[in-house]
Amino acid sequence: MTTLPLDILVLSSVLGAFALLITLAIIDFKTFLLPNIYVAPFALLGPVFHFATGFSLLGPVGILAGGLAGFLTLYIIRTLANKYYGQDALGLGDVKLLGAAGLWLGAEHVMMAMTVGAFAGLVHGLIYALYLKLKGQEKISLGKLVIPAGPGFIIGILLVGGWLYKNTILGSIYNILY
Repeated sequence: MTTLPLDILVLSSVLGAFALLITLAIIDFKTFLLPNIYVAPFALLGPVFHFATGFSLLGPVGILAGGLAGFLTLYIIRTLANKYYGQDALGLGDVKLLGAAGLWLGAEHVMMAMTVGAFAGLVHGLIYALYLKLKGQEKISLGKLVIPAGPGFIIGILLVGGWLYKNTILGSIYNILY
């Protein structure tokens, strides 16, 4: 069981991460950018969170492995997609975001967040394409449809992180209140 200051640090980390992720999603929707000024603090809060939990959920090696797994996997996908399409298919901000998410989730769970996020992006793309078609736009090509990837990945990060750490978060809330 953690002490009150550590419980406050756990909740502060989680609330800060949530606020940063929502901010990043909004910015990416508007500008197709994920600024480092928001990705970096999200990344730093992951190890702070795990420190506050006494590394009971993810140890230092797991933190580093998760960061590398998230970054390298998406970097390889980005490189291959950019080569195939002959243009930027995925931005470096998305790569850094998944690297930062790996610091929170570890290698296995950042892959799950990436998968859930890609599915969320697919659903977003299909809904957007349907919207454009109903709006009377010319024929829509799903292969040429441009949507930001960050918001989908953020949905994946939030869902997997929430599921993974729900007991820790609720336990910290309980310890602070009682």
